[in-house]
Amino acid sequence: MMKTRNRICMLLLLIAVSVMAMGKGKRVLFIGDSITDGAWGNSKVWNTPSEKRNQKDMNHIYGHGYMMIAASTIQALHPEDGWVFWNRGISGNTLADLAARWDKDALALHPDVVSILIGTNDVDKALEKGIDIKVKDWGKQYRELLDQLKQQNPEIKFVLCTPFVARSGKLAQSTNYAEREAMITALTHEVEKIAHDYGATVVPFNTLVGNTIASHPSVPATYWIWDGIHPTPAMHYLMAEKWLECTNL
Repeated sequence: MMKTRNRICMLLLLIAVSVMAMGKGKRVLFIGDSITDGAWGNSKVWNTPSEKRNQKDMNHIYGHGYMMIAASTIQALHPEDGWVFWNRGISGNTLADLAARWDKDALALHPDVVSILIGTNDVDKALEKGIDIKVKDWGKQYRELLDQLKQQNPEIKFVLCTPFVARSGKLAQSTNYAEREAMITALTHEVEKIAHDYGATVVPFNTLVGNTIASHPSVPATYWIWDGIHPTPAMHYLMAEKWLECTNL
């Protein structure tokens, strides 16, 4: 109980520091794939576009995942500060899919902070085609998206989250797991390079997932990542905690 209480106190302190650094009234966009999506806007179909989701139902506006936990924590603790958050994760999306909807789901919102988590579906598609992922081309497109936002708002802050994978669930016995892991690692390194070049914040979800599973050897990996790709509620909480810890913008 004491350990849990201390952890909560530390989290609240980190949030307070982060909020003071970021200032008041920030407009924060979370964008990515299903891990961010969480069925926000009461979506009933896995890849429902943003304009077809319910954006007035505040009971489902953020979905159910790390984005909801992070955004609602800040808004609950600082109701007078005017924070605005959007979830624009869409299940099944690749980086190319983000590019196709960048105008309406990113630029049109005029965010001050953009948090991106993408990559696992790019790897899926590469594996389906039996090809290796073209990391340099992927990184070039990623940078082009950031450049568009930077051109619109030179003061914009980027939060780049690293993709991850775990040997659990349906992937535990996968014959191409090593290939998948290698591609995810390559994309992670590319995200880190991009973050360095753009002065962005990195949220190391890959390290978080790996360390969490390793530090609880008596707990099945599926407790944290149920199918090798998607987090459970427990991991979503830890992801939100990590996001809040890292985003001292």
